[in-house]
Amino acid sequence: MQSTSPIPGAAGVRQAAVIDIGSNSVRLVIYRLEGRAIWTVYNEKALAGLGRDLTVTGRLSPEGMETALVALRRFRAALSGWDAAERFVVATAAVREAVDGPAFIARVQAEAGLTMRVLTGSEEARYAALGVLAGQPDASGVVGDLGGASLELVHLDPSAPRDGVTLPLGPFALGAPRPLDLDRTRKHIVGHLDRAALAFRTREFHAVGGAWRNLALLHMEMSDYPLRVAHQYEMSRSDAVDVARFVARQSKGSLERMQGLSKKRFDTLPYSALVLDALIERLGVERVVISAYGLREGLLLEAMSPEEQARDPLIEGCAALTMVHGLANALPEALERWLAPAIGGLPPEFGRREAVLTAAACRLADLGARLHPDHRGELAFEQVLRAPIAGMSHPERAFLACAAFARHNPSPNTPEPGTIARVLTVERRQRARALGSAIRLGCDLSARNPALLERSALRIAGDTLYLTAEPGWSDMLLGEQTAKRAQTLAQTLRLKLQVG
Repeated sequence: MQSTSPIPGAAGVRQAAVIDIGSNSVRLVIYRLEGRAIWTVYNEKALAGLGRDLTVTGRLSPEGMETALVALRRFRAALSGWDAAERFVVATAAVREAVDGPAFIARVQAEAGLTMRVLTGSEEARYAALGVLAGQPDASGVVGDLGGASLELVHLDPSAPRDGVTLPLGPFALGAPRPLDLDRTRKHIVGHLDRAALAFRTREFHAVGGAWRNLALLHMEMSDYPLRVAHQYEMSRSDAVDVARFVARQSKGSLERMQGLSKKRFDTLPYSALVLDALIERLGVERVVISAYGLREGLLLEAMSPEEQARDPLIEGCAALTMVHGLANALPEALERWLAPAIGGLPPEFGRREAVLTAAACRLADLGARLHPDHRGELAFEQVLRAPIAGMSHPERAFLACAAFARHNPSPNTPEPGTIARVLTVERRQRARALGSAIRLGCDLSARNPALLERSALRIAGDTLYLTAEPGWSDMLLGEQTAKRAQTLAQTLRLKLQVG
């Protein structure tokens, strides 16, 4: 399990901002960083279309440059007073490849007061991969980052993403916003991919970029998938091919009538879908995983200290979400140690991820502290199920939401039963209820005092759950409420209970 810190942001809670000057959009994102946890607190973009004319003229769009400069002057004003070390300004394919790119860089410096870093294609690929790892540290396979003018492909390697390439396969490079010529464009895409396919064959493909996120959201709509969270949404090969081919064959008018699609992508989405279809076929992809993290988050991850990079983003994010002034910060780790002899001895439902999920659930123990006592379970469930926390799959997200509910509510019936049944097996639902019930028992037994947990022990032996206290502590720790909480846990685990 990755190393953790008892207090998120031990190196200091701080803000950072990324200005990303892409081929289609110019964007400012302001982040709050709490240790390894990355929170988006402000996001603004202007669809400048800098690369719209690049394939025809070799130059940046004149209208796009003016739109971009207006946006960049605004972004600079928004960041006035910021330390340069907390601000990243980067440009990608369009500025890199345009003959008037250097002149535009000079104008940005003169008119907006911003010094930008123009990334090479391999740097762009590397940062996209770092971004995927920022959001899913155990990711493996190949990352594809589709922008307006280019596609970056890079192998994932947790120590250092490697062998990145950039290909001219963004929608603008393929002919957008003109209507898609399906056969001609596919041949063009395949011609580029065939030169790279052998080096990037992979069973797992991590898709980065707004266009592919829109394809995932459309697939959710078409399949009536209940959890509308794009990050780490997974599609099988057949599902991804079906939705890609469906979109690639749609006219702009047809796309405009569909639910779940961004109106700003009607001209480019069929091109993006065709690229994904060709990638799946040429690279031998069996599973597509959507990443809401990419280049910008990769820049942030690289700037973190090695200690921060080594922490788990799920555990850090849960700790940051729950941190309430005045509550004992040592409680989550004390709960984790206290639960280990009992919960840690159960057959794992999530394999090697079990310990991480238990640690994350313990850090959510006091999420409901400031919520209405009659509704803590439901409100904690909702927050966790859709929280913008990285590092968890959709089943893991549902598992933690159910555990957070059980932490505050003994009912076996969770909110949104249809959603949970679609994402989580019966066995995992039962384990989440047991974990939440055990956390509730530990919190109530100790009155949230970590030192008191050390005076008691929870363990399983055979068909019995044992709750014991040190000599002289039984009357203070093993009262009526504690026995009630322990009975709920024992029933959930289908065990007998022995208290004393």
